[in-house]
Amino acid sequence: MSTIKNYTDIEQSKVLAKILPIESADMWYEDCGLMIPRLGHIPKEHTNTEIPCWSLAALFKMLPYSARLERGYSTELCYVTLPNELESSDWYIEPVDAVFEMILKLYELKML
Repeated sequence: MSTIKNYTDIEQSKVLAKILPIESADMWYEDCGLMIPRLGHIPKEHTNTEIPCWSLAALFKMLPYSARLERGYSTELCYVTLPNELESSDWYIEPVDAVFEMILKLYELKML
């Protein structure tokens, strides 16, 4: 049984930290060698070693209300769609990756 990715990885988190409000992150990585995410917001007395991290639920909050996660008919792959026919450009195994790509697309289109 495979595990489902529940939050952004470090590289995705670094990208999102540049375009999303840090307060929207509901988790954070503490750079103490292991880089395991911690639940909750980055502490106010944080240093530059903490990296914000977003769960799938937090990422969905950043999308328009009408966003939907779609699954393939005969596959485990998924993508994100909006009513105006805007959809993530590729199929993804992980929902977190599909939502991450949609956020990047909306940011590029200045729709976020």
